[in-house]
Amino acid sequence: MEYVFIPLIVMGAPVMITFIVLRYSHRRTQARYNTLLQLADKGVELPPQLLLEPGVTYCERRRALVLIGGGLGLIAMFLSLPGQLDSGLGINRLWGIGLLPLMTGLGYLASWWLNRRGDLRG
Repeated sequence: MEYVFIPLIVMGAPVMITFIVLRYSHRRTQARYNTLLQLADKGVELPPQLLLEPGVTYCERRRALVLIGGGLGLIAMFLSLPGQLDSGLGINRLWGIGLLPLMTGLGYLASWWLNRRGDLRG
């Protein structure tokens, strides 16, 4: 029975973290819209900048660096883990799983760099 709790916690933690982040984002958006509605009800002229969603500058760069770090972390973790799978192969042979976030991060970094170069020219 006690062997069920550890996998449940390990699998449930990312789900709960995602739920908390999404709930916070939803509440923040709702509060923003309620404020805008209150201002509109009072007859205040709303500038177009308030109607746009706030964006994070260099979001692709931040996302790229997080994914690259996560991919390198997964690769390092799997390479350093001792132990064997049921088939007799070492767990360290699973290092390739880290290539997916690493390559995705490199793609985001390339996209950020190419978009930045386009902004500088035009």
